Parts: sequence; structure tokens; C-alpha cells
Amino acid sequence: MAIGPALIPVARASDLEAEANRASQEKQNTPMIVGLASHTRARWEVLRDHHQQNLEQRLASCVRARNMEYDPAKLAQIKEQGGSEIFMGIVSSKCRTATAWLRDTLLGTGADKPWSLSATPIPEVAPDVAQAMQNIMKQNLMQYYDAGNGPLDPAELKDLASGMKDTAMRAMKFEAEKRVERMETKMEDQMVEGGFVKALFEFTNDIATFPYAILKGPIPRKRKTMKYVDGGLGVVEVLRDEWERVDPFKFYWAPWGDDLQNMPVIELHHLTREDVEEMIGIDGYDENAVRSILSDFGSGGFSWLDHDSSTMEDVTGRDFDEGHSDVIAALQLWDTIPGELLLEWGLGEDEIEDPQKSYPCEIWMVNNQVIRAVLNYDPLGRKPYYVTSFEKVPGRIDGNGVADLCMDAQNMCNAAARSLANNMGISSGPQVGVNISRLPAGEDITQMYPWKIWQFRQSEFADSTPPLSFFQPNSNAQELMGVFDRFSAIADEVSGIPRYMTGQHVPGAGRTSSGLSMLISNAGKSIKQVIANIDYDVLTPMLERQYQRNLRYSDDPDLIGDVQIVARGAMSLVVKEAEAVRKTDFLRLVLESP
Repeated sequence: MAIGPALIPVARASDLEAEANRASQEKQNTPMIVGLASHTRARWEVLRDHHQQNLEQRLASCVRARNMEYDPAKLAQIKEQGGSEIFMGIVSSKCRTATAWLRDTLLGTGADKPWSLSATPIPEVAPDVAQAMQNIMKQNLMQYYDAGNGPLDPAELKDLASGMKDTAMRAMKFEAEKRVERMETKMEDQMVEGGFVKALFEFTNDIATFPYAILKGPIPRKRKTMKYVDGGLGVVEVLRDEWERVDPFKFYWAPWGDDLQNMPVIELHHLTREDVEEMIGIDGYDENAVRSILSDFGSGGFSWLDHDSSTMEDVTGRDFDEGHSDVIAALQLWDTIPGELLLEWGLGEDEIEDPQKSYPCEIWMVNNQVIRAVLNYDPLGRKPYYVTSFEKVPGRIDGNGVADLCMDAQNMCNAAARSLANNMGISSGPQVGVNISRLPAGEDITQMYPWKIWQFRQSEFADSTPPLSFFQPNSNAQELMGVFDRFSAIADEVSGIPRYMTGQHVPGAGRTSSGLSMLISNAGKSIKQVIANIDYDVLTPMLERQYQRNLRYSDDPDLIGDVQIVARGAMSLVVKEAEAVRKTDFLRLVLESP
């Protein structure tokens, strides 16, 4: 008897979704996950309140000043009084100049990068390389004795050993420099592919605009890319390190600290459905929890935060209202948790070596569900965030941006400009007083033009005053322009960005090329401090972390070496200034030669 085809049971999508929800709910109710969720929620409430009370309105003011917009309350006052709503873009101009200055120094034309690697003065090489050097010294000594030479006295032996040591040190330094060059090439390739240039480009805009700017990386991510596979072009998944700029509106830190590495921080993410789907199959993410979120995607995407983002929406033009189903909110917490709490929440004693120690971890939470909880992948527990400011304030994470420094001068320039516009309108022509008792019915007094014929009637009360009287309001234009110019000059002083950096004419010393070069050199001192902040707070620790990651995970032994990170942003500016002076001197010599 013929046997028909075997029936293969096929699970319906609804059954798979229900199973994922059941498994997720079961895991979310374990003591470990409940404890992590409660801890994350408590951290979020403290950090959120600190951000709303101390930073959010300040960030919004900086964005409005950069976009040449009045604060809504200020604009309402101006409209209530009537008159001009003119806005002079002092802050916008200074921010553009500062951004261009920083980008020219740090990014340049793309041929040079703002960092490099170099071998330490006494390099340490891999053990096998050092052993090879020792073997060379031994062989040289054996060849000396094999040649029939007699025993060396202590002085000769010391000189021979010293020479052999110098030879070995030169060889070690040469080997270290080759390894440094290979490592530098690898890191440059990683940063190009990981979007570092784009991230730094956006970071320079933030540091000029906001009280602080944040760069994040390296972040290991799986990405799909096109590569040649088996003789043809195909889609493959690769793991690569990436860098990105973090929105200051979405970055939260604890109110009690002054170093990100020693306090909890939270980054708020707005995830699309595609972002959540990419988490499936990635180590560290709870796949059942991720699928459960996908099944309910769009419902309650923001309300669980208890966070009003209207200020961010107003100034950025983005809409994160509850009605949207295309984006959900996620919290990424970086924190240290005491081992005794982890034990209390159910973690095994074999995983917690000392209950008194704190363990760095990374937690993701969406809709009050923990979808990722892992120990910090960095062996030193460092967070992948680097923060600095245009002007740093000792003891604080946030400093001052260009908008902060110029805000008062901007407000005074705007007040003078509004008064000037109003005064110019009033004093642009004569004001007219009309004795309406002398006008016949229907006479139009709202229009006045040349050769107009006015009709008047006899006064019934023997009134001898003229029916029309003209008077000219005073013009205060010169005084108001003086106020505007004075506070515009103050904006130059407080920001350290003089107006001649934008190409404006400079009186006095700036009339000659050497005088202008001297002024630009002096102005460069303030921007050098900003670039030094970036070098010290961002580039150096970020590059050190990337270098150490390569040492940990690289399969190429030829990359191992003893290096030091050289962030040369400020040095690049010095070199460019020297080149500009030499070009100016050369041009002057050419013009003066017969």
C-alpha cells in the first residue's frame, strides 16, 4: 500500500508570538530581572529629574540662539509690546565660525588625521621578539669565542655587552616602529569604516553649540555589507567597531559626580522597528523579550518613561508624541552594581568573586522590560562615552558653549536692534496731529501723500489752533548703533572668536598682512585650549581603548607592540599658523623684490 507524504507540523505565527510572550514574561518575573528592572527604574528617575531641572532648558536656549529664535515667553512679551521682532544672529555667527575652525584643524582636507601612534622611548615588544634578540646576543658571543679569541677581562666584556645591548635596542626599536605603523594603519581603517569622521564632524557642531558634547565608541555592531564571496558579490554580516555622536538632549548623568567613569549614566534611544529586529540573534539580548516587544510595537512606546520631551520636540522639530507607532523609547544604563545585590537577586556565587565589590554592567530596558543585561565588555569597566566642552568648568561635567558665553551679549544686541528698528520706523517721517472738530464728515485722515488736498470747516468755538500740526520724532539711531557695536565687540571678547575670523575688515593693526597674522595668532590661543580639551578628554582615551581592544581581540601577532597615543589637534593648529606666517613672509619678499 502506498504511503502518502509525511505531514510536517507548522507552527503558526500567532503561536510563536504567544510562546515568545510567555517565555519573556516568565523570565521577566525572575528575581534577577526584577531587581535589575527596579534598579534601572530608580536610576532613571534620579537622572531624569536632574536633567530636566538643570540642563534641559539650558540646552533649549542654546539651540534657539543658534537657530535665531526667541524663547516663547520672550517672544510673547515682544508681541504684547508690539514693534519689531528682529533677531540678530550673533550666537549663530560665532558658532559657525567656531565649528569651521575646529573642523579645519581636526579634519582638514582629509589627508591628515588628528592623531597618530608612536613607539615609547624604551619599547616593550612581544616575548618572542625579545627572546630572539637575546639569542642574537648569545650567538655573537659564541662566534667571538669560536674565532679563537681568549677570555675577556671585565672591562672588555662590559664594553662588548654594552655594544651588543645597543644593537639589540636599535633592533627592538626598529621592530616596535614597524608594529606601530601596522597598528596605526589598522586603527585608521577601523575608524574610517566605523564612521568616526562623520561622528567627529557632528561632534564639532555640538561642542560649539551646547554646554557639552558627547562622542561614543568604539561600539561593536553587526552590519550587513557587500563583499566578494566565492567569486561573486554577496551580502555578508560583519562585526565592526563604530563611533557616533550622542544627542545632548538624550544623555543623562548623576547629579553627584564630575567624572562619567565613576557614576551611572543613561542614554535614551528612540528605536524603530528595524532597530529592534537587528537585536535578534545578537549575544547579550534576550530574544524572547525582543520578540515580545516586536509583537506589541508602538503601544506605550514613551509613556512608561514618565518623561515630557516637549522641550526637545519644540527646539529640534522632531515629534515623539504617544500617538506614533513607528518609534519606541529604550534606556541604556551603564552602572556598577554591588556584588551583594547581584547575589540577592539570584546571581550565582561562582560569578561573584567578592560581594563587597561592585561590578560594571550594561542594561537595556524597553517598556519596563529588561532586554539586555551584561557585564561591561571593557575589562577596566570603562563606559564608551567621552565628554568635553568648549570652555570647561572645574568640578563639572557640563561647561560653557559658545552660545552660553555670548548669550548676554546676544540679548543686549537684540534689544538694541529691536529698539533701533522701532525708532527708525517712528522717526522716518513726520508725525501728524489732527483737530478732528475742524474736519468735515468723511474726510480720510489715515492716508497722507504729496499734493493731497485737505478740507476743513469753520470752528464753532472760535478755535484759532491750526487743524493740522506736524512734528518730527527724534532719531536715536547713532546711540543705539553704539550700544549694538559695543555688545557685539563684547561677544568677540567673551567667546574668543573675533569677527575678523569670518573675513570682516579689521582696522588698526589688521590693515597689514603681518598685523593681521599677529591678531589671528593671538585669537588662536583660545581655540587651542578647546582643541586641547578634545585631545585630552576625547581623542586620547578613545584611541587608547581602541588600541587595547585590538590587542585583546586581534589574531595578528605582528600588531602587538608598546605604543603611546599622540592626539595632535592642537599641534596641527600650531603647524598651520607657522605655515601661514611663512607664506605671508614669502609673499612680502616677492612683492618687495625689484
